[in-house]
Amino acid sequence: MAKAKKTKVVNTSGKRKTAIARATVKAGKGRVRINSIPLEILTPELARLKIQEPLVMADKKSEVVDIDISVAGGGFMGQAEACRTAVAKGLVAFHEDEDLESIFRTYDRSLMVNDARRKLPKKPLGRGARKKRQKSYR
Repeated sequence: MAKAKKTKVVNTSGKRKTAIARATVKAGKGRVRINSIPLEILTPELARLKIQEPLVMADKKSEVVDIDISVAGGGFMGQAEACRTAVAKGLVAFHEDEDLESIFRTYDRSLMVNDARRKLPKKPLGRGARKKRQKSYR
């Protein structure tokens, strides 16, 4: 029996607030799909442009890979930022390119690093994390 040819596949993830994106990067023709929807027809346009940033910066390196992303949680911009982090990490891991990583880091550090910021918990005697009821003392 002939051995099956092994293809390189890289799995990465990106996070922003409560949105989590998981990306699978493999050799291909430059197709990008988010939850089975091609990136070209993804709406809103602002989110699409945000996701395309690492693809444009990688130039030729993004045209030889197919990227499938599944994203859940959060709002549409949180999901878009989680996707761009997953895409950037995936491209760097697939090509094993230190120069590409330094380009991403100098442009925007959040391309390579997950966002750890979270909402503060609500405290007693207030309506939110910081807001308190006013006191008059009269």
